[in-house]
Amino acid sequence: MPVQTTTHLNFRGDAREALAFYQSVFGGHLVVNTYAEFGMPAEIPGSDRVVFGLVAAENGFRIMGYDIPGRTEGGIAGGGAARRENNTTITDQALFVAISSPTLDELQGYWNALAVDATIVEPLAASAWSAGFGMLTDRFGVTWSASVASE
Repeated sequence: MPVQTTTHLNFRGDAREALAFYQSVFGGHLVVNTYAEFGMPAEIPGSDRVVFGLVAAENGFRIMGYDIPGRTEGGIAGGGAARRENNTTITDQALFVAISSPTLDELQGYWNALAVDATIVEPLAASAWSAGFGMLTDRFGVTWSASVASE
Protein backbone atom coordinates (compact mmCIF):
# COMPACT_ATOMS: atom_id res chain seq x y z
CA MET A 1 0.00 0.00 0.00
CA PRO A 2 1.46 3.40 -0.96
CA VAL A 3 2.19 6.01 1.70
CA GLN A 4 1.31 9.63 1.08
CA THR A 5 2.88 12.49 3.01
CA THR A 6 1.35 15.94 3.22
CA THR A 7 3.11 19.00 4.56
CA HIS A 8 1.15 20.51 7.47
CA LEU A 9 2.02 24.14 8.19
CA ASN A 10 1.28 25.83 11.50
CA PHE A 11 0.41 29.52 11.16
CA ARG A 12 0.05 32.37 13.62
CA GLY A 13 -3.35 33.65 12.51
CA ASP A 14 -3.23 33.74 8.70
CA ALA A 15 -3.73 30.11 7.68
CA ARG A 16 -6.88 30.93 5.70
CA GLU A 17 -5.06 33.59 3.66
CA ALA A 18 -2.02 31.35 3.10
CA LEU A 19 -4.09 28.34 2.01
CA ALA A 20 -6.17 30.49 -0.36
CA PHE A 21 -2.90 31.81 -1.82
CA TYR A 22 -1.54 28.27 -2.33
CA GLN A 23 -4.81 27.26 -4.01
CA SER A 24 -4.44 30.22 -6.37
CA VAL A 25 -0.92 29.04 -7.25
CA PHE A 26 -1.47 25.27 -7.57
CA GLY A 27 -5.21 24.94 -8.20
CA GLY A 28 -7.39 22.32 -6.62
CA HIS A 29 -9.96 22.65 -3.91
CA LEU A 30 -9.72 24.38 -0.57
CA VAL A 31 -11.23 23.03 2.65
CA VAL A 32 -11.30 25.31 5.70
CA ASN A 33 -12.90 24.46 9.03
CA THR A 34 -12.84 26.82 12.00
CA TYR A 35 -12.50 26.17 15.70
CA ALA A 36 -16.15 27.26 16.09
CA GLU A 37 -17.25 24.62 13.58
CA PHE A 38 -15.45 22.02 15.71
CA GLY A 39 -17.14 23.09 18.95
CA MET A 40 -15.34 26.14 20.33
CA PRO A 41 -17.89 28.72 21.52
CA ALA A 42 -18.21 31.41 18.86
CA GLU A 43 -17.75 34.23 21.40
CA ILE A 44 -14.22 33.08 22.28
CA PRO A 45 -11.55 35.09 20.43
CA GLY A 46 -10.00 33.00 17.68
CA SER A 47 -13.00 30.75 17.17
CA ASP A 48 -13.09 31.95 13.55
CA ARG A 49 -9.50 30.78 12.95
CA VAL A 50 -8.56 27.65 11.00
CA VAL A 51 -8.38 24.37 12.91
CA PHE A 52 -8.29 22.25 9.73
CA GLY A 53 -7.25 23.52 6.32
CA LEU A 54 -6.36 21.62 3.17
CA VAL A 55 -5.53 22.39 -0.44
CA ALA A 56 -5.64 19.32 -2.69
CA ALA A 57 -5.18 19.49 -6.46
CA GLU A 58 -5.44 16.90 -9.21
CA ASN A 59 -1.82 17.64 -10.16
CA GLY A 60 -0.78 15.98 -6.87
CA PHE A 61 -0.22 19.13 -4.83
CA ARG A 62 -1.40 18.80 -1.22
CA ILE A 63 -0.77 21.04 1.75
CA MET A 64 -2.48 21.42 5.10
CA GLY A 65 -2.48 24.28 7.58
CA TYR A 66 -4.00 25.56 10.76
CA ASP A 67 -3.83 28.53 13.12
CA ILE A 68 -2.17 28.07 16.48
CA PRO A 69 -4.76 29.08 19.10
CA GLY A 70 -4.14 32.52 20.53
CA ARG A 71 -1.50 33.52 17.97
CA THR A 72 -2.31 36.50 15.75
CA GLU A 73 1.03 37.97 14.65
CA GLY A 74 0.91 36.21 11.27
CA GLY A 75 3.35 34.01 9.39
CA ILE A 76 4.45 30.46 9.90
CA ALA A 77 5.39 29.22 13.36
CA GLY A 78 9.05 28.67 14.02
CA GLY A 79 10.18 31.35 11.63
CA GLY A 80 13.84 31.47 10.85
CA ALA A 81 15.38 32.54 7.59
CA ALA A 82 17.21 31.17 4.58
CA ARG A 83 19.83 33.09 2.63
CA ARG A 84 22.71 32.54 0.21
CA GLU A 85 26.22 33.21 1.39
CA ASN A 86 29.46 32.14 -0.33
CA ASN A 87 27.50 29.97 -2.80
CA THR A 88 25.87 28.07 0.07
CA THR A 89 22.33 28.14 1.45
CA ILE A 90 22.41 29.10 5.13
CA THR A 91 19.25 28.51 7.16
CA ASP A 92 17.97 28.10 10.69
CA GLN A 93 14.56 26.92 9.50
CA ALA A 94 13.30 23.49 10.48
CA LEU A 95 11.95 22.71 6.99
CA PHE A 96 11.44 23.75 3.39
CA VAL A 97 8.53 22.73 1.19
CA ALA A 98 9.96 21.10 -1.94
CA ILE A 99 8.05 21.05 -5.22
CA SER A 100 9.03 19.63 -8.57
CA SER A 101 7.50 19.77 -12.01
CA PRO A 102 8.26 17.76 -15.14
CA THR A 103 9.11 20.86 -17.21
CA LEU A 104 10.77 24.20 -16.63
CA ASP A 105 7.79 26.00 -18.19
CA GLU A 106 5.38 24.46 -15.68
CA LEU A 107 7.73 25.13 -12.77
CA GLN A 108 8.21 28.73 -13.93
CA GLY A 109 4.45 29.32 -13.63
CA TYR A 110 4.38 28.10 -10.02
CA TRP A 111 7.57 30.03 -9.25
CA ASN A 112 6.21 33.29 -10.66
CA ALA A 113 3.05 33.00 -8.56
CA LEU A 114 4.88 32.05 -5.35
CA ALA A 115 7.40 34.86 -5.89
CA VAL A 116 4.82 37.63 -5.41
CA ASP A 117 5.95 39.55 -2.29
CA ALA A 118 8.52 36.79 -1.61
CA THR A 119 12.20 36.92 -0.74
CA ILE A 120 14.24 35.14 -3.39
CA VAL A 121 16.91 32.96 -1.77
CA GLU A 122 18.21 31.55 -5.04
CA PRO A 123 16.78 32.59 -8.43
CA LEU A 124 15.17 29.90 -10.56
CA ALA A 125 17.86 28.82 -13.04
CA ALA A 126 19.61 25.75 -14.41
CA SER A 127 21.78 23.95 -11.87
CA ALA A 128 24.20 21.03 -11.83
CA TRP A 129 21.36 18.65 -10.91
CA SER A 130 18.29 20.17 -12.58
CA ALA A 131 17.14 22.09 -15.64
CA GLY A 132 15.69 24.53 -13.14
CA PHE A 133 16.20 25.04 -9.41
CA GLY A 134 15.36 27.94 -7.11
CA MET A 135 14.47 28.80 -3.53
CA LEU A 136 12.27 31.53 -2.14
CA THR A 137 10.57 32.44 1.10
CA ASP A 138 6.96 33.45 0.48
CA ARG A 139 5.10 36.27 2.20
CA PHE A 140 3.96 33.87 4.95
CA GLY A 141 7.51 32.86 5.86
CA VAL A 142 7.38 29.46 4.13
CA THR A 143 10.55 28.59 2.19
CA TRP A 144 9.99 26.70 -1.05
CA SER A 145 12.62 24.67 -2.90
CA ALA A 146 11.56 24.33 -6.53
CA SER A 147 13.11 22.11 -9.17
CA VAL A 148 12.48 20.45 -12.49
CA ALA A 149 12.10 16.73 -11.86
CA SER A 150 15.05 14.70 -13.06
CA GLU A 151 14.32 11.97 -15.55
